[in-house]
Amino acid sequence: MTDPIDSGAAGATAAPAPIAEGGTKRGGKLGAYWELSKPRLSALAVFAVVAGIYMAWPAKTKHPPFDLLVMTTLGTFFAAAGAAALNMFLERNLDPLMKRTQDRPLPSGRLTPREVLIFGIVASLLGVGLVLFGAAPLNADGSRTIGSLNWIAAGLSATIVLSYVVIYTPMKVRTPLNTLVGAIPGALPPVVGHAALAGKLVLPQLVLFMIVFCWQIPHFLAIAWRYREDYARAGMQMLPVLDPTGVRTGVTMLIYVGGLGIASLLPFLTGMTNERYAVIAILLDVLFFVPTLFAALTRKAKAMRMTFLMSIIYLPLLFLAMVWDRV
Repeated sequence: MTDPIDSGAAGATAAPAPIAEGGTKRGGKLGAYWELSKPRLSALAVFAVVAGIYMAWPAKTKHPPFDLLVMTTLGTFFAAAGAAALNMFLERNLDPLMKRTQDRPLPSGRLTPREVLIFGIVASLLGVGLVLFGAAPLNADGSRTIGSLNWIAAGLSATIVLSYVVIYTPMKVRTPLNTLVGAIPGALPPVVGHAALAGKLVLPQLVLFMIVFCWQIPHFLAIAWRYREDYARAGMQMLPVLDPTGVRTGVTMLIYVGGLGIASLLPFLTGMTNERYAVIAILLDVLFFVPTLFAALTRKAKAMRMTFLMSIIYLPLLFLAMVWDRV
């Protein structure tokens, strides 16, 4: 679960954003609460959840149960939103130091730490609860027992929150390995979706996890390189902060894009999809690899931005192809 690029140039002097009279700015309280959820990031998680549900659905002529789709996507959205809010609460002293985060609800004064903390806890519990009580999985005979509890999917949703808030967030100021750890909760939404319908842990979930895990590393490093001076001001130990030349950053991006190329073919190799998906996956892998190679070789902001933009295009198209050509 990495942050999308915010506006502002890397390296600009970080000064606290001005607070409008009465602490209201950009839509007041309601808008501030909406910003807490990091809606663009949470929307991507919801898309991954839906893809996971469809990959577990055995019929191609019908759609998955509407109630399960709604409850699981809403639950995952709230869980991701709660984790994002709790992350902002814990980093409330660091966000004012970075230009890309100084206008968030807490540093801009639009919400108090208590309000953010309460929102984060309530949203997280609500999200896990919606998945637990609302995602009735398929039985062995293909039927569903409405009202049955889905402990597996709910446990995965809780893992998203706990790993992001309790493990990843503190690691950001301690070790560059935080990016790998942060990729774990970020890769779980499609697994939650699949488990919501399957009701158990199965191999296809590991395949979905590996795809999103590998995808996140070049996606995030392209952001972190452009904003490395921002991260350095806040004392965050991102790889680009500790890698002045950018060589290690570029090599790492290429390694995980290569891993993504392998992981993206696993749905075909394990019988989850047909040949058409494999062709599309290879094409998308090439389109992602080219800007990443240029970014790794040049470490220029424009190349990094192209890599980021391609990553945003890549994942939804890959999931759409996977769902379209699923077995």
